[in-house]
Amino acid sequence: MKAIPDAGPGLDRWGRRLGDGSEGSLFMAAYRHWWRVEWEGLEHVPRAGGALLVANHAGMMPVDGGIVQYGIEAELGRRVFSLAHHGFWRFPFAGTALSRIGGVVAHPDNAQRLLGEEGALVVVFPEGEKGPVKPRSERYRLQRFGRGGFVETAMRAGVPVVPIALMGTEDTTPVVANLELGRHRFPLTLNALLFGPVLGSIAWFPAKIRARVLPAVHFDEPAGQEHYPRSATMDHAERIRGDMQAALDELIAARGHPWWG
Repeated sequence: MKAIPDAGPGLDRWGRRLGDGSEGSLFMAAYRHWWRVEWEGLEHVPRAGGALLVANHAGMMPVDGGIVQYGIEAELGRRVFSLAHHGFWRFPFAGTALSRIGGVVAHPDNAQRLLGEEGALVVVFPEGEKGPVKPRSERYRLQRFGRGGFVETAMRAGVPVVPIALMGTEDTTPVVANLELGRHRFPLTLNALLFGPVLGSIAWFPAKIRARVLPAVHFDEPAGQEHYPRSATMDHAERIRGDMQAALDELIAARGHPWWG
């Protein structure tokens, strides 16, 4: 999956709008006044060069990608791209909309170009689909980080992983039950019960969100290798997951009301 060449006037090679269009947007208004996002540890985000940002993932129509992307762009002035499932690009409107705000098809070639060649910040969610559909009993419990593919991506590009723990995102769309349809699980949110399935998917509650950036994780393995030992990548992934879980536990223990902070 290659970058989009000559995507159009006012667009970069990935189809993203040039310039900073975030200030004054509806999302930024929600970021500042609805969720009242607070950051700590931003000094761990590199001011130059590529880095793979790794965060926890939760909620129907999750806001975590936008929180990380727009937050870092607003606070540090560095552009952030988000790797997203290729299925979104099966629907022209959805794919185009994602591209315009920095979404890129999650593919190893794209990740290498962004991280290695362009020195960009890229955010991924190692929990994948398991995060948004986990049962209510596992709120704020990180799901398995796959087989450590994100670690291999960072190693190959020669960039660090920067873990980010997000507290409050699960409270924007609290899950009250899970619906089992065949082999698939669909979370039923309080938002959908109150506002219906369509409006409920975007009617987020005003949960107070805190983001803690952990120290960057650097790797000794040389960049550009074709393969990396699976045991090593999985060990790194588990350590990162453990550090993020510990940070989440601390944030949850220290907070007051989920909505008011």
